[in-house]
Amino acid sequence: MDGDVSLLTLLPMAVVMVAGPQLVSALLLATGKNPKPASSAFLSGVALAVVIGLSVAYWLARLVIDSASGGGGGARRVVDWVVLALLAILAVLVYGRRTRTDPPRWMGTLQTASPGFAFGLGFLLFLLMPTDIATMFTVAGTLAAQARPLWHSAPFILLTLLLVALPLLMLLLLGDRALAVQSRIRDWTNTHSWIVSEAVILYFAAMTVSSIVTG
Repeated sequence: MDGDVSLLTLLPMAVVMVAGPQLVSALLLATGKNPKPASSAFLSGVALAVVIGLSVAYWLARLVIDSASGGGGGARRVVDWVVLALLAILAVLVYGRRTRTDPPRWMGTLQTASPGFAFGLGFLLFLLMPTDIATMFTVAGTLAAQARPLWHSAPFILLTLLLVALPLLMLLLLGDRALAVQSRIRDWTNTHSWIVSEAVILYFAAMTVSSIVTG
């Protein structure tokens, strides 16, 4: 299908998944009192949430396509428009949180978080965060609309997990020297990550429009 969005185009959406409180949480856990077990548990929770979220979103998109009358082509066009609408919502959500530079009050507990708490946080943060819900539905809907199997989302999942794991990897590789770097990344994330997210969203929206026009 000439109008299909490339799988490589899906990868930058992983940046939208982790930008904001998600990455800041990973940074705080990596600089806390139990960095390795807490960060590992957080990463496990994130992995489970993303797999479940994408699976549900993909199933719903396939349900729409399979049950639509008039053939798969019309159903695919509907899903493409839904994806475009989700991208518009996502852009509004990201823009709306651009001024939230102060971390939520609950983040203060992450410095002493237990592995169990970190796992639950990673699971709920990525499964219930509006921006992540919209992102997962966008990725899964795009795959379903192009009749691609769900496992094609594996590179997106792996990149999301890699980005979340960066604070822990930095700690393992750099030791105490990672603290200064992580602090700068946290400050930059709080103030500039929304710009990167908006650029990714606009780029993917352009690819989706191209798919609609040429599909």
